[in-house]
Amino acid sequence: QVQLVESGGGLVQAGGSLRLSCVASGRTFSDYAMGWVRQAPGKEREFVAHISYNGDITTYIDSVKGRFTISRDNAKNTMYLQMSSLKPEDTAVYYCAAVHRVKIEYYNSDSKSPRTYDDWGQGTQVTVSS
Repeated sequence: QVQLVESGGGLVQAGGSLRLSCVASGRTFSDYAMGWVRQAPGKEREFVAHISYNGDITTYIDSVKGRFTISRDNAKNTMYLQMSSLKPEDTAVYYCAAVHRVKIEYYNSDSKSPRTYDDWGQGTQVTVSS
């Protein structure tokens, strides 16, 4: 099991920026593909972005393309989500999630499905005011 701790959330005005961080421990970080998933009040969890175990492949939900950037530093066991041009509809709790690379690469699990991820952080609140 991978332990995940998010940070960096907060209150920001529309058009502003935030950078979320996720620090992993407990397993070899570079064996895991990672994702960001968000949940707005009264809504289901929604995939936001995915990054492969080595950072070569990134995937985004259409609504954040060009505004959000996912990245990772395997030497620091840390994943990031740089969020720019934030909109009120980005308001949600953002969760960091991990899945072993085998599940993606060999079993072709859908990296865009929140159900694919096995380990989760506690979440960090992002609130964008209009």
